[in-house]
Amino acid sequence: MIDIHSHLLPGVDDGSPSIEVTVPVLERFAADGVQVLVCTPHLNASNAHQAPYDEYLGILESLRARAPKQIELKLGFEIMLDVPGIDLRAKHLGLGGSTAVLVEFPRNGVPSQSGGEIARLRMSGVIPVLAHPERYWGCTVDQVRQWRNNGAVIQTDAAVLLSGGSMAKVGRAMLEEGLIDCLASDNHGDTRSLRGVYTWLEELGAGEQAHLMTTGNPARLLAGQPTLPVAAIPTAPGFLDRLRQLVLRRK
Repeated sequence: MIDIHSHLLPGVDDGSPSIEVTVPVLERFAADGVQVLVCTPHLNASNAHQAPYDEYLGILESLRARAPKQIELKLGFEIMLDVPGIDLRAKHLGLGGSTAVLVEFPRNGVPSQSGGEIARLRMSGVIPVLAHPERYWGCTVDQVRQWRNNGAVIQTDAAVLLSGGSMAKVGRAMLEEGLIDCLASDNHGDTRSLRGVYTWLEELGAGEQAHLMTTGNPARLLAGQPTLPVAAIPTAPGFLDRLRQLVLRRK
């Protein structure tokens, strides 16, 4: 599997505070079958011109020295679109140096010009990968569909699909509509991972879609290629009980 969204670069944002916290998470990821992980520390678009890339690359090199050899570590950013119109084409801003750029909107209210900003980014030559739209206040399936029509690749946090509440409801509705292009852990030095959701999707008979969302499409993004469509996944009767079992198993 390939995880394109994590906050495991130690000591740089609200994610993992230290290498001692990060390394056990990476060991667990390796056991789960994660082969590539992109560290994506937070960055505001308004500060993109002074992104601390060289500093973070040095930290990543220190982490590589202690990480499991089965995992290839790459660097990127999760860029908050706090102001419109910023040029995000610099190679070091992309996921692993690719043309795919992980972006997010403020959670307390998506800007009215969000669709236009996504379209502008796509026309500039980057692939805007929109992080966890299910977490934005007031987000609907129709809004997600519009963002995709504007050129966004949709990334959903895997753990949301194994939870409850309004975010989970939106996330699973996106899954049922075939609107999720890739899944990621968004791990902050905690227990979140891709494995539980992958297992659940396999049990739903959606193993092909699970592979595409956790391996195929992330690999295409890192290669600067367009993602492939993911078929809709209808949830089976009793899936909530199965979700609870999976959550309990992971605790």
